[in-house]
Amino acid sequence: MKGSDDISHYDIIDARVEGQNLKYFAALINAIEVDNFSLSGEGTVNGNGERYWRSFWLRRRVIPTCTNMDEMRPRLLFISNCDNIQLSDVTLKNSPFWTTHIYRCDNAKLMGLHIFAPHAPIPAPSSDAIDIDFCKNVLVKDCYMSVSDDAIALKGGKGPWADQEPNNGPNINILIEDCTFDFCHSALTCGSESVHDYNIYMRNCHMDGAMKVLYLKMRFDTPQHYEFITIENISGYASRSFLEVGGWSQFFDLKDRKDIPMSYANDIVFKNMKMTCGTVLLMSPSDRFEIKDVTFENLDLTYVTDGNLEKGVIENFQTKKVKVTKGEAPAPAR
Repeated sequence: MKGSDDISHYDIIDARVEGQNLKYFAALINAIEVDNFSLSGEGTVNGNGERYWRSFWLRRRVIPTCTNMDEMRPRLLFISNCDNIQLSDVTLKNSPFWTTHIYRCDNAKLMGLHIFAPHAPIPAPSSDAIDIDFCKNVLVKDCYMSVSDDAIALKGGKGPWADQEPNNGPNINILIEDCTFDFCHSALTCGSESVHDYNIYMRNCHMDGAMKVLYLKMRFDTPQHYEFITIENISGYASRSFLEVGGWSQFFDLKDRKDIPMSYANDIVFKNMKMTCGTVLLMSPSDRFEIKDVTFENLDLTYVTDGNLEKGVIENFQTKKVKVTKGEAPAPAR
């Protein structure tokens, strides 16, 4: 299946994009309130996104503050309010926008997917491989992901009162295992529009070009809470950082709220892994968020440009059997 590169061929529907419920363009494939939806087989869904990517970057040159939605481009898959869904063994490529977006789904299995969007020569902007938005009981297994944005992004709402909006909510019980992450901005990201992520487990995965393993985006206009996240048995190379925590102020808007909401991250565990990374930790301290109860256990990390761990940057973290040494980046796999 190949999508049209003419946006007028896509209907405008009641949609969910970037933490908001609004009118927006349908995706190439849409499943809304369809329990037991399945997309499987060895075929390919091609978003045919190059025209959209070129147009987006041209608009950004003229209007640097334009948002992702201003360019008007469709997602590849949008699955909303569906229970017991399965996506398996399909190639999803060249999405104009987000590739796979599941919203308010319970019991979702994404297995054996091959998801690709280029980062060169024309980067595919905001081509997230999998966006999990206000869902519970999600399995992502045996998937290959290479996109020009985050591979797996946990979303759920944005805005100063996002935690009180009924269309927003938490991601609970997310298991990511046996996946390969080629080029992407981060293998797993919480945010930038997310209110609560709870009981997240990523294990037995390989980094083969990801910039970051875990990225916690702390959005300054949104109350957020990321907790009980475990990252275990990860191998390979992360070119930028092992863990990154930082404020996210893009399109900051407090609306009518007078104070800046606080965000929190706690009970985060990294254990049983040996890998190389650009630097161990990138964290921008801020009084707008609090991070605590982070554990590094049984880690053998080689850093390329900096080693924040042994310099005491994360003295409040718990460490046990952690080895950090200076080394060189591995040769490119291809």
